[in-house]
Amino acid sequence: MTDTNDVVGTLIERSNRLGADPRNTNYAGGNTSAKGSTTDPVTGQDVELLWVKGSGGDLGTLTEKGLAVLRLDRMRALTEVYPGVDREDEMVAAFDYCLHGKGGAAPSIDTAMHGLVEAAHVDHLHPDSGIALATAADGEALTKECFGDRVVWVPWRRPGFQLGLDIAAIKAANPQAIGCILGGHGITAWGDSSEQCEERSLEIIQTAERFIAERGKDEPFGPAVPGYEPLPADERRARAASLAPIIRGLASTDKPQVGHFNDSDVVLEFLSREKLQPLAALGTSCPDHFLRTKVRPLVLDLPASAPLDEVTTRLKELHAAYREDYQAYYDRHATPDSPAIRGADPAIVLIPGVGMFSFGKDKQTARVAGEFYVNAINVMRGAEAISTYAPIPESEKFRIEYWALEEAKLQRMPKPKPLATRVALVTGAGSGIGKATAERLAAEGACVVVADLNGEAATQTAAEIGNTDVAVPVTVDVTDEAQIAAALNEAVLAFGGVDLIVNNAGLSISKPLLETTVKDWDLQHDVMARGSFLVSREAARVMIDQGMGGDIVYISSKNGVFAGPNNVAYGATKADQAHQVRLLAAELGEHGIRVNGVNPDGVVRGSGIFAGGWGAKRAAVYGVPEEELGAFYAQRTLLKREVLPEHVANAVFALTGGDLSHTTGLHIPVDAGVAAAFLR
Repeated sequence: MTDTNDVVGTLIERSNRLGADPRNTNYAGGNTSAKGSTTDPVTGQDVELLWVKGSGGDLGTLTEKGLAVLRLDRMRALTEVYPGVDREDEMVAAFDYCLHGKGGAAPSIDTAMHGLVEAAHVDHLHPDSGIALATAADGEALTKECFGDRVVWVPWRRPGFQLGLDIAAIKAANPQAIGCILGGHGITAWGDSSEQCEERSLEIIQTAERFIAERGKDEPFGPAVPGYEPLPADERRARAASLAPIIRGLASTDKPQVGHFNDSDVVLEFLSREKLQPLAALGTSCPDHFLRTKVRPLVLDLPASAPLDEVTTRLKELHAAYREDYQAYYDRHATPDSPAIRGADPAIVLIPGVGMFSFGKDKQTARVAGEFYVNAINVMRGAEAISTYAPIPESEKFRIEYWALEEAKLQRMPKPKPLATRVALVTGAGSGIGKATAERLAAEGACVVVADLNGEAATQTAAEIGNTDVAVPVTVDVTDEAQIAAALNEAVLAFGGVDLIVNNAGLSISKPLLETTVKDWDLQHDVMARGSFLVSREAARVMIDQGMGGDIVYISSKNGVFAGPNNVAYGATKADQAHQVRLLAAELGEHGIRVNGVNPDGVVRGSGIFAGGWGAKRAAVYGVPEEELGAFYAQRTLLKREVLPEHVANAVFALTGGDLSHTTGLHIPVDAGVAAAFLR
């Protein structure tokens, strides 16, 4: 009997090692398995089990919870009731009746491959080198040349029960083989031990790599095309930032998308070559690739130096043509049972001289789509180096993209959060109200750009929120036009654009009129009135280019309405912000951009302003100890409650979360009830 802990632990370790190297397999692609025996707790008899990576998991981060555990005898007994390839999808539901115990992941479509192959350990991977052989026009002959009879060829078949039967039969007929190349798809290797299986997987991958390097031609993508070479780095990123909102708006015609930008050498070299257009038109081949990247990308057919307005016009023309072509692709292959079209916008947009924009329902999905297209570029390079790139037929791509099993997986996905696909930039987000707001927006599904004058505070807040798929920091002085433009550029390069601005950056100097200096006055107006204006102006440029509407929220103050003592500069600049809300709401409404404000009061705990000296001065004005200032403010309110940063963040979410979709020009008091500051 097998030590199941050892089997599972070894399988997880092998999976993580293989999945950690992108040369071996793509994110969430491929699967690994191990077989062993344990005691059935019901019968007390030995039972053979299969542990296999479940549906939707990633090898690099796989844990035991990501494994499906099946009884091998029951899984193999399915061959007796298999109704044939036309009904093979029914077998996926049958896997559920083979599960051992409770918990674990749902079995994937590739479970049959692992269970039916007579080997204790099996790896199925999507390495670029292996797929290059698998997609070469003469891939079968090249596989023989590369490996002899040590690795065998399996003709293309859509993943499923029949493919598992095919591989099992080919392995049985070729006892000398260590694995196979799956036409159009990837590789599978097997072994008697976990170590042997991993060694054989790596042998196949590395042997294919060497074969391509030694046998392949020098310029598989053809010569460089004059005018399509990469722009200098600074110019390239500046143009990418200008184009990103336009491209994101086009890619979001059917539904909003988050974007990712990639200007790596691999991408730029492909975009500069003669074969860019014909190869891109062929699309990707490995099922994991085109499920993420769609059947083919949109490719700009202008040189890198083309004027921006000409590029914009051409992109709109190409996008319209792409949508027509994608609809035609769907109509050519759809049957009455096919799922409805999921949208006709591109997931990958290639701009010569600049780079690649990829899109998805969130940043991770957008980033991974780009990573998959880089895999596809590597595959095309390898196939063209040794032969001609020949991906699976378009009809087969459609059968996978609009597979009922894939549709069922999509339908099982959790409902998106209210701010999913939205990109927010919050100023003054390193502490206090800004930090609480950034945290709340991210918790509701937004991607957040954490902007603050204090770069360390911005970095810490972003790190606390999550990884760079969720939050990125930018250091910015909101009084500086150039820094604000740079911050917006960082935002659009990180996430594709901007949808939601929170003008929160601020400070306060509490002095009587006669003690207020011009410097005091100018500083507060520069940061809050001027800063909010500059941020809103630059953000509006992006939002208008996107054509997706947007939200601008000003964190103003009760002091913009109520005349308190000893704060003429602060109160006046808050009144300026309050009127900016009204003015911009009137001006930007035609673009679907809503502008609203929040009027807090007495936010002491966690406030950067109060901690910076404002609290001590206001406490002195009111004659209370500074540590009791929050309680003092609470007692003068109608509700007798202290206002905290998260209460202000709640109001920002209320304005932007979707329920107030027809509200603009509004100020929401978050002051626990200060009658003198009532707006009506």
